[in-house]
Amino acid sequence: MPDALRVAAMDCGTNSLRLLVTDVRGDQKRDVVREMRVVRLGQGVDETGRFHPDALERTLAVTREFGELTTVLGAERVRFCATSAARDASNAEELSDGVRSVLGIDLEVLSGEEEARASFLGATRSLAGPALVVDIGGGSTELVVGADGDVGWSHSFDVGSVRLTERFLRSDPASIDEVTALESYLDDVLTPRLSGLDPVSTLVGVAGTITTVAAHALELPSYDSSQIHGARISVDDVRTACLSLLRMSVADRRALPFMHPGRADVIGAGAMILDAVLGSVPLATDEVLVSEHDILDGIAWGAAAS
Repeated sequence: MPDALRVAAMDCGTNSLRLLVTDVRGDQKRDVVREMRVVRLGQGVDETGRFHPDALERTLAVTREFGELTTVLGAERVRFCATSAARDASNAEELSDGVRSVLGIDLEVLSGEEEARASFLGATRSLAGPALVVDIGGGSTELVVGADGDVGWSHSFDVGSVRLTERFLRSDPASIDEVTALESYLDDVLTPRLSGLDPVSTLVGVAGTITTVAAHALELPSYDSSQIHGARISVDDVRTACLSLLRMSVADRRALPFMHPGRADVIGAGAMILDAVLGSVPLATDEVLVSEHDILDGIAWGAAAS
């Protein structure tokens, strides 16, 4: 892409650290590389309020790897954003200092609202008309309603796959009592905020929990982004896939051909969040549109615009 600006975006979530290097020119971008590593930065943060030293070590090791890759690829601008776990950790400056030492740039800790807007921008850049974007992460879940790039309503919930696994789902597979307690909690948290929304005609699901549930619903023989991105799956099939994943043991999930091993132990809680959202939001559609474009793309667009 001639005269394009090459930018690198890093999204440091509660469970994974991801990299996107992309060439941006005007309203177009061409992705050069996407990488993801499960670092579990949010290990124990919900309970202790602090980053575990091992989690910081894992995260900064991958940050160094990604930094070297951005240099090799000639990225002109680099942006590193952290989300839920960094908002909660009292020792977040240790991550910030580490990122500055490794990459030579300042870490950005996105607020829940900023995270939601970045997810919406990344998911809907090429989508016309109103939509609800659902982004389920390891520490938080963002829902955003908007149209044509403009956000009308958003909310960040402190419910995520890692956070709720650590808090509720201690057994393998989860016990009936654990599932019931989490269902009740999600109903208390989500329903008051979501039940009053106008009926949603387009629901876009993004990020690893939802794309993994989609792969399960589609019965893919391996994780295939080309089949997942843009897939339209019935709400009933999505909810059936959620229940199936919840009932499995971690070993059975890990044996699924599309399952990332670092997601197998927390996908049950993530699936329960997705199922609860689909049960709480007024729907004027019977399908979920799945997108591989999400907050990482939004961070990249922001880097190009800065």
